[in-house]
Amino acid sequence: MSGYMHSCYAESLAEFGMPRELPRCKGWILVRQIDGFPYYDALGCYPLFVCQDWSQLHADLEELVGDEVVSLSLVTDPFGKYDPTYLRQCFKDVVIPFKDHFIVDLSCSRETFVSNHHRRYVRKALRDVHVERCQDPMQFNDEWVKLYGALIEKHNIKGISAFSRLAFAKQLKIAGLVMFRAVYKETTVGMTLWYIQGDVGYYHLGASNDIGYKLRASFALFWCAIEYFAGQGLRYLNLGAEAGIRSNDTDGLSKFKKGWSTGTRTAYFCGRILSPKRYAEIVKAKGITGTDYFTSYRKGETR
Repeated sequence: MSGYMHSCYAESLAEFGMPRELPRCKGWILVRQIDGFPYYDALGCYPLFVCQDWSQLHADLEELVGDEVVSLSLVTDPFGKYDPTYLRQCFKDVVIPFKDHFIVDLSCSRETFVSNHHRRYVRKALRDVHVERCQDPMQFNDEWVKLYGALIEKHNIKGISAFSRLAFAKQLKIAGLVMFRAVYKETTVGMTLWYIQGDVGYYHLGASNDIGYKLRASFALFWCAIEYFAGQGLRYLNLGAEAGIRSNDTDGLSKFKKGWSTGTRTAYFCGRILSPKRYAEIVKAKGITGTDYFTSYRKGETR
């Protein structure tokens, strides 16, 4: 087990729910109490729910029916071995295309798909910075936490995606983690984190300081990461999707990722009510009407 599939990744998110393994499919969810009620619901780990055997997910979910968990919601790995029909068998209440993730087919040469705009910025960035893979990511834990902390403040990131120092202390030790750093005058100005699972590399997070933004360190980091992973025999990279809840292919992050990609794959948002009676009780008690938000009683909360 490596990357998002590793038990330690779920444990790194324990501030937001008790990690619980789905024993048949070998995936992890987070179980949390519903405020004001003696009940619990669950969500998939952020940013994606991954598992070893998708064909057994339906069996795990059937075993949750009648359990203490009222409902489950998650976003699927776009490289998971499933189809929408199977997801609807597993999640009887909500299955909707959520976001298109930008991907890289590593059988293609970088020169054939990276945009002219990005390659121009790569050349400029590499005049000033050099990129190295960090052999011991924990050695750079403090630098990473500082960079990501500035990103949190800049973009007002909250909730589960505002990973804590404690979360990173666990994530940087997980098998399959690859860290790159961009260095300018012997100082780290930008970093990216990736997870390898099977033949896919997943872009996890990235951050730069003011100097890194000025020198466009992120372009050098992605260029070198693509070269490295292609040399490791991986087949694909998952660069993730755009920021926010709603799809928007005009935002800066989308344009940045699109410029590196060879295509997209769809991630699905899925939800299932596992205890209809308790779910209805909570909705009634909260006076919720006329919403298609799932789960309706958590509308307005920060995930």
